[in-house]
Amino acid sequence: METQHGMPLKALVEQVGLEVLNASTDYDKKLITTAVINRPGLQLTGFFTNFATERLQIVGLNEDAYLQQFSEEEKRAKLGRLMETGVPAIIIAHDVNIPEGTLDSAREYDTTILKSHRETSELIIELTTKLNNALAPQIMRHGVFMEVYSEGVLILGESGMGKSETAIELIKRGHHLISDDAVIIKKVNSTTLTGTAPDLIRNYIELRGIGVVDVRRIFGNGAVKWSEKVDLVVKLENWNAENSYDRMGSETEEMDILGVKVPYIVVPIRPGRNLAVIIEVAAMNNRQKRMGLNSGKDFAEQLDDYFDSLESN
Repeated sequence: METQHGMPLKALVEQVGLEVLNASTDYDKKLITTAVINRPGLQLTGFFTNFATERLQIVGLNEDAYLQQFSEEEKRAKLGRLMETGVPAIIIAHDVNIPEGTLDSAREYDTTILKSHRETSELIIELTTKLNNALAPQIMRHGVFMEVYSEGVLILGESGMGKSETAIELIKRGHHLISDDAVIIKKVNSTTLTGTAPDLIRNYIELRGIGVVDVRRIFGNGAVKWSEKVDLVVKLENWNAENSYDRMGSETEEMDILGVKVPYIVVPIRPGRNLAVIIEVAAMNNRQKRMGLNSGKDFAEQLDDYFDSLESN
């Protein structure tokens, strides 16, 4: 199920390195629910129509230059009207000096005031990046997620199909485990998905008959990775002679995940097939297709040219 999350304000402050000048009474519990950051120039002039109160507010050099036209009392009143709307926090950027009495107003309106020495544009970029990642729509999928030749490969299939055993073989061949059994997939923008592991099971693989093993301890830190883009979905299924499996690969099937189309292939399983090698080839072939090289189409065109030449003779 797709979910949308809020990012704790306290966690954001710690990650970005902001100084807390005043903390609201709900500072430890407050969630930021949008990645859009607002510069309250219009609001300082008194215009609040269509004002989105859920956004973080940043006061930088431009806002400070406007406020310098007024007395300390007027500055405090203008910032007080902004605080009165219930914004989650006001961030003072570029080491701008806050007007006298601002913190008194912040305590009166129970508003968090933060400060940073960094430039406004730089701060907005980092805040937006962290919030976009934290607030990205996400979904949980049962499967194994590996990085194979720099391709993020999501391996799906029913329980007992050999997904974890294939992952171990891929790890032994120098590839990287991201998650076994459950994968958190996030939509970080309109065309990109990333996959990671739930914290509880990160670095672990369950092998029937052996139990749970710590991949990082057994194979080393280089055997695991925190996250990766989802570039390819491979579904493992038992071989069924009645099914028609793709033998050319000229056309690319796709799976819709959170509204993003991801290349998708079905690999039938039967004794003697080396799944690790097949997934390696699938990953390399997917990368080639993304670069505009399609072996299946090239081969089909050669066949067409060959039969055309026979007919012409």
